[in-house]
Amino acid sequence: MSDTTQHMNAEQVAVIEKSLRTIADIVKQKGREILNEFPITPPQFIALQWLHESGDMTIGELSSKMYLACSTTTDLIDRMENNELVERVKDQKDRRVVRIHLQQKGATIIQEVISQRREYLSQVLERLPEEEVAQVESGLLHLSNEMKRDAQTWKSF
Repeated sequence: MSDTTQHMNAEQVAVIEKSLRTIADIVKQKGREILNEFPITPPQFIALQWLHESGDMTIGELSSKMYLACSTTTDLIDRMENNELVERVKDQKDRRVVRIHLQQKGATIIQEVISQRREYLSQVLERLPEEEVAQVESGLLHLSNEMKRDAQTWKSF
């Protein structure tokens, strides 16, 4: 590879990284605006998202996914349980294990917030030509799959 190609690729990587960061920040900000309509905090929403996407998990598993101390996650779950968003349930196979289960109220909040996020994204994408939307979809799906594959490789070390 020539120096010119390497330099161009480094510039492309920088532009892509910045664009992804900007998109993530905007989605997070939009999400927080939407969350103002609901009686939960951003960390509670993140916990609900993990439970919605991954199913029941222990406090330790959830703590690991959220990069929080177990004690912090326990406090978070206590408040969420009091608001009937989640419940603690004994594992069917090992009664010593307690799993956090998403209740209907929590699932409804997740579905409504995601629906509003998608509506916002739809409004933005409507301004782009169809072929560009298809390219964005294809490119992001491919990038996402490659990054997931890398994440799995890292976990195996």
